[in-house]
Amino acid sequence: MTDRARLEQIMLARHPCVAIATVEEEHVLTLLREIAVEAQRDMLEWTITDGLREGLLAQARSVPDTEPPAGALYHLTNNVNGPVICAMLDLAGHLKDERVLRTLRETIDHFGRTGAILVLIHAAGELPPAIGAVTTVFDLSFPDKAELDSILRETVRKLSLERQIQISLSRTGLSTIVRNLQGLTRQQAVRVIIDAVCDDGRLDESDVNGILAGKRRALGNAGMLQFVESPVDLNEIGGLEKLKTWVLMRRAALEKDEAQQFGLPVPRGVLMLGVQGGGKSLAAKAVATALQLPLLRMDVGSLYDAYIGQSERRLRDAFKQAELMSPVVLWIDEIEKAFASASSSSADGGLSRRLFGALLTWMQERTAPVFLIATANDIESLPPELLRKGRFDEIFFVDLPTLEARTQIAAIHLKKRGRQPEKFDLASIAEASAGFSGAEIEQAVISALFAAYGRGSELTTEDVLAALRSSPPLSVTMAERVAELRAWATSRCVPAD
Repeated sequence: MTDRARLEQIMLARHPCVAIATVEEEHVLTLLREIAVEAQRDMLEWTITDGLREGLLAQARSVPDTEPPAGALYHLTNNVNGPVICAMLDLAGHLKDERVLRTLRETIDHFGRTGAILVLIHAAGELPPAIGAVTTVFDLSFPDKAELDSILRETVRKLSLERQIQISLSRTGLSTIVRNLQGLTRQQAVRVIIDAVCDDGRLDESDVNGILAGKRRALGNAGMLQFVESPVDLNEIGGLEKLKTWVLMRRAALEKDEAQQFGLPVPRGVLMLGVQGGGKSLAAKAVATALQLPLLRMDVGSLYDAYIGQSERRLRDAFKQAELMSPVVLWIDEIEKAFASASSSSADGGLSRRLFGALLTWMQERTAPVFLIATANDIESLPPELLRKGRFDEIFFVDLPTLEARTQIAAIHLKKRGRQPEKFDLASIAEASAGFSGAEIEQAVISALFAAYGRGSELTTEDVLAALRSSPPLSVTMAERVAELRAWATSRCVPAD
């Protein structure tokens, strides 16, 4: 049901007062004006600067002495006797005044008898209990794909009247941009589109990243959720071929409505077990890159709070924020550290169990396109309820990179630092880096660069080999733990590479 249909339903039910907390007051006023015209109702609008005035006339005069909130409410109580729609902007901030509060209660009682409706529109702030008890809270919906598509086209059309805009966008590119605008308000979407287009005077596939960057700026601080930069291209990530293929096969189910009509469920997420430092973080970035979605990391370290009820509220708020930003990839790193105590008796008063229960409920009931990635180093410490089929689409094991993957990784990091990979003996580097993680290979390249710079010569294959020989990998220093983990994952997980 659309926002307009829901508002019409509320009015038919003769609710005397509706509260809408939003920054999109002009959008709400437009909806109310459309409803008033179609239902042949009179409409009034109030602001503290203009007072009460006719809401359907562009040049309507203000009613004298109605700028003060109490004066406006007194006028409504004594002069409105029919099914009038009255929108009052930012009245919530004036309700600390006892006189305004008392007059508002009388106005709501009067409207309840006459069939009028009072719509309180404010950006933030809670209503006093006496008002909240007789008020219907209305949550304004975020624009859907169809509306965002319309906003995008209309914004670009207006920009093209002011300057030359080059448009080169496929249907898939358009769908990707519209999808990544979801979770923004209408005003935010317009601003993000303008910034992306005006940056280079073009609208094309390259603007997908600009849209995502603009979305991050528009949403600002996301509390427990942190934006993580992911590579633009999957070619920047070495190895993980099976994981890449698995994710790419499911991207269409997130992108296209036809996928659901075909009977495909929306992908829910993956659990990734891996050797510590073996590339699980890179795997999370690979998934976000493959899905062409922003990546959010949940900071589980800030989850626990000393005050009763605050930790649960923080977790609920984080999930709600992720849903508002959807479609998005949500990454819970080292999930066992946050919820391991839920599987045993602990001294936290049952907090871990409650948090774990909230996680399972959200995983089971969420409908927003939030793709969940959970990573773990010690999967045996996790509650078994998290591992059952249906919680995640698949459980992947991220092992140390294979010979082929190490070759790709070495080439990627050499190229990233301005070197031509074909001038190096990549086969020797890949052979010498057996047992090394991708991060350790990267650090070897960096260490070799320092050595070459120090002696004043160009980087060579021998420099990289020397760096690899000088530092044993984690798989050697923690050989027993790595072997144990691999043995556990052999028959329980799908290899990521």
